[in-house]
Amino acid sequence: MSYNRQAEQRDRSQIDNWKVIERAEFFALLKSEGKRSLLEIGAGHGRDSHFFQENGFQVTCIDLSPEMVKLCKKKGLNASVMDMVDLDFPDSSFDAVYSLNSMLHLPKKELPIALQNVKRILKVNGLFFLGVYGGYDFEGTWEEDSCEPKRFFSFHSDEALKQVVTRSFRLLSFKPVISGADNIIHFQSLTLRKSVV
Repeated sequence: MSYNRQAEQRDRSQIDNWKVIERAEFFALLKSEGKRSLLEIGAGHGRDSHFFQENGFQVTCIDLSPEMVKLCKKKGLNASVMDMVDLDFPDSSFDAVYSLNSMLHLPKKELPIALQNVKRILKVNGLFFLGVYGGYDFEGTWEEDSCEPKRFFSFHSDEALKQVVTRSFRLLSFKPVISGADNIIHFQSLTLRKSVV
């Protein structure tokens, strides 16, 4: 698994400034609404979970990579190996969910399942930050991937992604973020809310 092999290297890498901005905007919204508990899905080495915990949130984080979970635990985080399509938490467990660049590894047929799982474990009016790369339609092993073994990705056009998420959530904001020279693939930043209904 690519992420097990690269765990230490990723832990030493610098965070891109645009990712800091996206995280800060979600953090500000959480604080303004008095949210306290947060689940990070696909936490990796725990950089973002650690940020939220250091700023007063009760944080739980999950990842499929045992090596990444070890790094999370070294940072003092409550971390477990868990699959996002089979979230082992009671209903209405969290005020917020944060998922940055993890759901893009799900086959397209599994994304609605994962979204329903997030909805189930969120409290009413809970907030969900979903960040993925996309902008066009693709599913499969990405040959341009720099990781070995090459990873599986699902990319969605902006409109297709909005259609999928709004079956489960109310869309508060959608923002494409151009983070490099590639104008085809861009980052898709979504802030979503679990409605009463």
